[in-house]
Amino acid sequence: MKLQIGLFFLIFLSSNISAKWYSQSFDVMGTRAKVEFESDSEQLAKSLINQTIQEMQRIDQAMSPFKTTSEISRINRMAAKAPLIISKEMIHLIEKSLYYSRLTKGSFDITFSSLGYLFDYRNHTKPTKQQKQTLVKYIDYRSVILKPVDSTIYFKHPQIKIDFGGIAKGYAVDQCIDILKANGIKNAFVNAGGDSRVIGRKNGRLWYVGVRHPRDANKLIVNIPLENLSISTSGDYERYFTEKGVRYRHIIDPTTGDSARLSQSVTILADYSIDADALSTSIFILGTEKGLALINRIPGVSAIIVDKEGKLSYSDDLTDATH
Repeated sequence: MKLQIGLFFLIFLSSNISAKWYSQSFDVMGTRAKVEFESDSEQLAKSLINQTIQEMQRIDQAMSPFKTTSEISRINRMAAKAPLIISKEMIHLIEKSLYYSRLTKGSFDITFSSLGYLFDYRNHTKPTKQQKQTLVKYIDYRSVILKPVDSTIYFKHPQIKIDFGGIAKGYAVDQCIDILKANGIKNAFVNAGGDSRVIGRKNGRLWYVGVRHPRDANKLIVNIPLENLSISTSGDYERYFTEKGVRYRHIIDPTTGDSARLSQSVTILADYSIDADALSTSIFILGTEKGLALINRIPGVSAIIVDKEGKLSYSDDLTDATH
């Protein structure tokens, strides 16, 4: 019996010694991304790094409204003319988006781009008052007619445009995690901008992901231990410009067509990154009171909110955990 235990220990120890950590950072989808994982095969690790990079690039090529050859650009050009046949992947993303539109009563709305495309945060430009008054009425997810059985989408008006800015990065992170898991990886971290997902552990310990202070890049508001979980943060400090003392953020409130102004930062914890991404955007728009009321009704989802005044609030499950 002792011999068997000793043999098992040696096998376990040697397998751990042969496993190494591999990581790669790269730029994609307009942000910085990273993949990190443990593998006992350098050849497999190199292949998986390339596969994850290629997957994010593929998603970007399909879902970027700034690329004229992307599928989403084709949808925006043609879906108002007649029902347009689209890919199964696009159907999945739009179905998920419409689900969150209904859940949040329109706070999450991919048609925000009907007006939002006129914001240019690099060049500090925004729609005129006349453009806002004209186009804000076309921000309405109910004007997107999706028929999954027929694989078609139709827009009720030619001014409607969609954008996956609040959900695509989360989807990309999940896709990359699926690639790693399908190849036997047990411990990994994938990040794209404010969206991250971890599986397993890091050197036998929980992963720790910090949430930066929305007004001080050198400070964290919290450092969260994670295992087999996703975390997404939507903040007003990454893409914005200030004009006459007013901060114009990249997250658009569908009801006003203007930048959402009730939050500085929202962090969501959920099983899947696609859900955490969509909800962090939604709660940022809803604000603390309505946002927490929604999150507290969703099982397995947690929220950390910094409101427009800088006040920190937690969902009920996190509040209970600290007591």
